[in-house]
Amino acid sequence: MRKLLYDITAGNPGKMWKPILWAVLANLANMLPFGCLAWAVSLVYAYYAKEQAALDTQSLWLAWGGMAVFLIVVFYCERKAYRAIYRGAYEASVEGRTNLAEHLRKLPLGFLMRKDAGELGHAIMNDFTQIENAGTSILPQLISGVLIPFLAFFGLLFWDWRMAVAMLAGFPVTILILWGVSRLERRLGTSHSRAKVALANCLQEYLYGMKVIKAYNLRIDNFQRLKQSFYRYMQESIRLEGVLGPFFLVAMAFMQMGVSLLTIVGVYLVLGGELTVPLFAMFLLVGARIFDPLSVAIMRLPAFKYDAMAGERIVNLLAEPIMQGEQAAPEEHDIRLEEVSFGYDDGTLVLDGVSVEMKKGTLTAIVGPSGSGKSTLLRLIARFYDPVGGRVLFGGKDEREIDPEKLMQKISMVFQDVYLFQDTIRNNIRYGREDATQEEIEAAAKEACCHDFIMKLPNGYDTMVGEGGSTLSGGEKQRISIARAILKNAPVLLLDEATSSLDPENEADMQQAIGRLVKGRTVILIAHRLKTVVNADNIIVLEKGKVVEQGRHQELLEKGGLYARLWELQRRTSGWKITA
Repeated sequence: MRKLLYDITAGNPGKMWKPILWAVLANLANMLPFGCLAWAVSLVYAYYAKEQAALDTQSLWLAWGGMAVFLIVVFYCERKAYRAIYRGAYEASVEGRTNLAEHLRKLPLGFLMRKDAGELGHAIMNDFTQIENAGTSILPQLISGVLIPFLAFFGLLFWDWRMAVAMLAGFPVTILILWGVSRLERRLGTSHSRAKVALANCLQEYLYGMKVIKAYNLRIDNFQRLKQSFYRYMQESIRLEGVLGPFFLVAMAFMQMGVSLLTIVGVYLVLGGELTVPLFAMFLLVGARIFDPLSVAIMRLPAFKYDAMAGERIVNLLAEPIMQGEQAAPEEHDIRLEEVSFGYDDGTLVLDGVSVEMKKGTLTAIVGPSGSGKSTLLRLIARFYDPVGGRVLFGGKDEREIDPEKLMQKISMVFQDVYLFQDTIRNNIRYGREDATQEEIEAAAKEACCHDFIMKLPNGYDTMVGEGGSTLSGGEKQRISIARAILKNAPVLLLDEATSSLDPENEADMQQAIGRLVKGRTVILIAHRLKTVVNADNIIVLEKGKVVEQGRHQELLEKGGLYARLWELQRRTSGWKITA
């Protein structure tokens, strides 16, 4: 039970003690008016049974008055329980989503690349929604629904132990059924959850590929995987409800058998003169009241366990180890790779024994054929991954010893695939430095050659950018990303083919901007168009994950190696024309 509570609250059970306490108090308060009602019934019965010569109206008014007071207490407790339950659950959910998002940010990129985006999105949204549902509609009612009957049971033992035992006689059978079906319930719940995540991934892929779908006039029939995921989710939903439902109905039937048994035993004892009619009436009233929350608890138990699986997935994500390192980043910012090797999940080495040095205040270009490991090398420098062999040194210190947060303060990076957030252009640039002024933002935009086109937009810097930058061209997005990196003003700048989407005029401007940025900074640039790196201080040539050449542009041309061949190939293809 402790693990269930831990999972259902995503590892934070302390958040739910107050809602549970008020739910229990509310259920206890709901029983108080029935005590007054039982007292009133006993007074009326005593009069009609000739046990009293006159009706005790004073006590009867006290009973009705007590009932009215207790109804006010019930209202107060229910109101407090309602507020505590919903506020507690939603506040815990907000805090949990924030903590999970922050934790994901600190995880190695390799872990995030292994996970489907749909699965992570499902965890943040759907799994937390399930926890909200459990926290507001299930957990407090479940605990109070189980606790109240047992409190009532021990209380009624003092009145008549036979009636108390009869009331809960079917409960042990109910427990046995629920325990026996628990493994099947978990297996079916896990299959249903996997089907839901698979469906979310397929839907996400379908929506992201909508441009291709429209371009080729594809129909839903062309996406068998999506159709199969719909069908599988339907099947798993039917299995979950159809297989488990009968077990829980039988369990509830055995539990509610206590009401019938209570009536039979009560009638027998009353006829035998061993139980008074008012006490019998009280047992019936209390029994009918306590079985309602218990029935609800049993029927909601499968949903509770299913929601607990969502909490377990969140707990497992939060348990993923973040990148380690506690030392401050060095003031020096030269970069050196010593016998660095790295491979992704398939075990194939993308980089194999790479040893290079990028000196402080210089421009280093990384070139090579597609798939040679250029982007991977840049990501290792930014510590998106840790190498499987060798070391990446930043200012002479192994990056694995440096606090990742402090390391990233020293590095700006422009990706080949630029992503802009659904926000204003001003804020997208300001992500580089949150306290930047408008003048600093505009200065960075001018250096990145994007100020002019921004000012031509309807709202200038206040123009909203669509999700992922969908309302801007590729070149515009890339220049805004460059402005963001410039604004950060970090001593190390990593450019992953930063000029790939620029027109010739802006490309020339960018070459001048990069030249200005080199002063006092370590700049590392990946380039596919070799003409953009002719002025680099050092050019590293990669092929199949190994460094095959390095040097300045003219030196590499004179060697006549891979770089010279790539240069000649690009020189020839630059004159190609499409003819009809």
